[in-house]
Parts: sequence; structure tokens; C-alpha cells
Amino acid sequence: MHQHNRHHSHDHDHDHHHHHSHDHGPKFPLTERLKRRWRWLVVAGFLILAYLTFYTVRETEFVLVTQFGRPLYTISDAGLHMKWFFQTANYFDRRLHVYNPRPSELLTRDKKNLVIESYVAWRVEDPSRFVETVGSTGAAEMRLHDIVWSGLSASLGSHDLDSIVSVDAASRQVASMMDGLLQATDREALAQYGIRVVDVRIKRLNLPEQNKQSVYARMRAERERIARQYRAEGEEQALRIRAEADRQREEILSVAYKEAERIKGEGDAESTRVYGAAYSKNPRFYKLLRTLESYKKILDDKTTAILSSDSELLRVLMRGESGTP
Repeated sequence: MHQHNRHHSHDHDHDHHHHHSHDHGPKFPLTERLKRRWRWLVVAGFLILAYLTFYTVRETEFVLVTQFGRPLYTISDAGLHMKWFFQTANYFDRRLHVYNPRPSELLTRDKKNLVIESYVAWRVEDPSRFVETVGSTGAAEMRLHDIVWSGLSASLGSHDLDSIVSVDAASRQVASMMDGLLQATDREALAQYGIRVVDVRIKRLNLPEQNKQSVYARMRAERERIARQYRAEGEEQALRIRAEADRQREEILSVAYKEAERIKGEGDAESTRVYGAAYSKNPRFYKLLRTLESYKKILDDKTTAILSSDSELLRVLMRGESGTP
């Protein structure tokens, strides 16, 4: 009994010594580590809170603040801004986007097929409606494609091909048609999706491959018809010019002939006067001169004349004088 108590006392002393040495262990280093850890956690939490609370807006964008998916307000001023940490900042590019729809084959009012390539310049105008209706650039361009396609189809369906493709600038109506399409597209896109359409234009206008050859043939026939018309008009004008030239020629020749006859008559009169004056002065010489002139007209180097001995011509040739008057 006494031995058992002594053994128990020994065990009690051993336990007491063990607890005493544990209670007097190093408490201070553990407390410092906890404090440092909590300090880092507080700093990290503060940084995360600041990151979720503050945001920046650039000049080329605006921000739509939402709370659990519900739009609250839009910030468009560049700089640093603040929101509640449980709210979300959605960034949108406020610059122009250029969308190039795929080519579409459309029909004109006179039942001609055309392949149209166009482009659309747009930007986000109402972020709240944009987020609620489309939410992304790809979805927005899909909606724009539908609006532009239906508008182009209606516009081309109300115009003939000659008013769209023509060499006559006064008859072309493409500019007015596209201006009307721009206004209608902008109005519908803004009302439905919060999108501002800045410009809609046709980049390229072409014919379907199966229609090109027939169109080329018609174009060649039309050009040939115009060429024939030009040639006919040229020939008609040439005939008119030649007729006028012939008329003027006849007039000039007639006036010249009259003037020549007048001058010739005056010359004959003067010649007769001179001959008369010469005859009155020396009749024998005048007669001789006239005789020689008549012989000169009837005789040449091939003429053979047989003359009698009493011929006046023989006397003139032999003696150089004519007979007595």
C-alpha cells in the first residue's frame, strides 16, 4: 500500500514536472508569426478591395457599370473612377467599327440580278441597350447584316438597273439611294440595339457569273448600234458639206466666167478698135496682116498646097506682097 502510494507520488511528480516545463515554453515567436500573417492578409484584402473598387477609363472607351447583371450607369469621362466592389465594370470601344458583310445577290425593279458588296461603319451609342440586346461586337454585326441586307434589297427593288449603273451622271441615283438606306439603318439600329450607324456604302457592284456573257453581248450590240448611228450621222454631214462646197464652187465659177467674158469682150472691143485704127492708116498692110493670120491658121508643116501662077498667096510667098486692093 505504501509502495503503491509512493509509486503514484512519483508519477504525479513526473507529470507535474512535465506540465511545468510545457507551460514555460516559448510563446512569443508564435504570436509574432500570427500577427505578421494577419497583417499580410489585411494588406492583401485591402489591395483586392481597391482593385475591385477603382477602375480607369481611357479616351477611346466608355464603361458601363452593372450590378448582378443589371445596368446602372455609364462613364465616358477618361480617368480614375470608383464603384462598389460587388459591381462590375464593362468596357466598350467607342471608336468606329467597320463591318464588311458578305456579298449578296439582289434583284432590281426591272428583274436584273446584281451582286452587291458593301460596308457599314458603326459605333456603340447606348451601352445599356447594347448590353441588354446584343452584348458583343460579333452579335451586333450579325444584327447589322440583317438590317442592311433587308434595306438594300428594298432599295434595289425600287430602282431600275439603268438608274444604278449608267454612263450618264445625271441619271444615276446610287448616292440618294444609299443616303436613304443610311438614315433608315441608323434609325432602326439605334432604336433596337443602341448602335449608331455612321455610314453605309457600296464597295463593289457586279453581275452574277451566269449573266455576264449575255450582258456583254448586249453591251457589244449597243455599242455597235451607236457606232452605226455615228457613222450614218457622219456620212450625212459629209454629204451636206460636199453639197455646200459644190454649190459654192458653181457660184465662184459662174462669177469668174462672167468676169472673164466681160474682160474678153472688152479685149475684143479694144482689138477691133486698134485694128480699125491700123486699117485706116495703112489699108494694104492691114490686109496683108489679116491674110497672113488666116494662112497661119490653115497651114502647118504637114499641109501641101497646089497654087496657080496667078494666086495671091503665091505672090505673097514669092514676092512678099499682096495684090492690089
